[in-house]
Amino acid sequence: MSHPASFRPLRALLVPLLFLGACQSGTKSPPETATVAVPPAALDSAAFTIRHPAWARHATIYQVNVRQYTPQGTFRAAEADLPRLQKMGVGILWLMPINPIGRSHRKGTLGSAYSVRDYRAVNPDLGSLADVQHYVNTAHRLGMHVILDWVANHTAWDSNLTTEHPDWYTRDAKGQFRPPVADWQDVIDLDYSKPALRQYMTETMAYWVKTADLDGFRCDVAGLVPTDFWNHTRQELEKIKPVFMLAEWDELFPPTFISRKEFDPNTRLLEKAFDATYALRLHGLLDSLGRGQKPTAELAHYWAAERKLYPRGVNLMTFTSTHDINAWDGSEYERLGANAVPEAVLTTLWPGIPMLYNGQEAAMKRRLRFFDKDTIPWNGYPLQGLYTTLLQLKKRHPALANFDAESQFTLVPSPARTVVFERRKGDAAVVVMVNLHDKPQPLALPAGAGSYRAVFPTTGHLAEDAGAPVTLPPHGYQVWEQIGQK
Repeated sequence: MSHPASFRPLRALLVPLLFLGACQSGTKSPPETATVAVPPAALDSAAFTIRHPAWARHATIYQVNVRQYTPQGTFRAAEADLPRLQKMGVGILWLMPINPIGRSHRKGTLGSAYSVRDYRAVNPDLGSLADVQHYVNTAHRLGMHVILDWVANHTAWDSNLTTEHPDWYTRDAKGQFRPPVADWQDVIDLDYSKPALRQYMTETMAYWVKTADLDGFRCDVAGLVPTDFWNHTRQELEKIKPVFMLAEWDELFPPTFISRKEFDPNTRLLEKAFDATYALRLHGLLDSLGRGQKPTAELAHYWAAERKLYPRGVNLMTFTSTHDINAWDGSEYERLGANAVPEAVLTTLWPGIPMLYNGQEAAMKRRLRFFDKDTIPWNGYPLQGLYTTLLQLKKRHPALANFDAESQFTLVPSPARTVVFERRKGDAAVVVMVNLHDKPQPLALPAGAGSYRAVFPTTGHLAEDAGAPVTLPPHGYQVWEQIGQK
């Protein structure tokens, strides 16, 4: 989510589910548990009816915080950077909420973008509707697509809906508006038992697709909104154009309730509504691995749990940072230190849809303020070359495609504090090696599969045969692309 403190206490409620945060202040997260529990029943592959848009097949997501992206903090200023993102290999641009922000119960000087005052208007601090349309049109001309962050679960206290439709809100024992979670004091909870609210919300999402030519939505705390609402809304949006839908959720650990809301533990967001959800559990595990708090062998347990739950071809979104994580947990350098870059390589090429938060290619080493103006320090984009190599490989390589039920993933046994995995589609393969240790580690390419070319030749290895020994430096990484068959 995205309200400062909401991020922390809510996560404690969901143990160990979310990295939500849109209305709150912020405390440290509880430590992750040691192993991955598996929900009692795997999902039926026949129930998955999503038709993923073709343009998302090799896409990487890039999250755009327009307010902090430039000194101006506007769409027009951010638009000038779109050619750079296109060259880097970005496929989907995720815009954080663009609506006017509530003034009542506001946090900080500018408030949380997730405290929506008017769903059908643009925050004038960011620009106009024409500016949004221009941004989207430019992205489309460059071959990229744009999804909008959508906050369906709650509104600002001074939303226009509180006076026009006060019956659309849940109430406390005194009949007053109430936050959806106690810590989210700058927003109030919507009541999805109201058919008119559902119709309004679906029509408003369709309005943005029609009016701004948007290509889908990232949906805030999607699991707190009834799944049948999302299922219906996806159908309605598909009548306009193919869309991409991303849920902020992780069904590996569904809660039974949250903040007095009835919640279905069998949420099933990916069956008919969403193309992807967050790999939240994986993110927490990778943070622990990067800090040396857990053995890398835990990745095998995680992968087994994910694959037991989801059918082949179902992807989660992988990342090392988001707006919430950066603001409340810290930058990847604060959390992972010297393992920030090797984990960036790992998460970008791990099975799933990778996501970058703006500023990661600038090696941003600080937290951006959430409720106040705080421009990203771009610093000459020191990691742009690394991300360009990874994202362009993702775009072109058949073994790295999203939603591909035929591709294969293998975790290769390797020494402690190292990770080696292969992704394969027929005769095409990519091998990823990561060393999270502070000492050099000897590894080996998988045997019996021909020869490999180093994707990052500056690390000293240019080409090797299958089974060849490879020594990675401390906190090092290498990616190998198969170029020949035995």
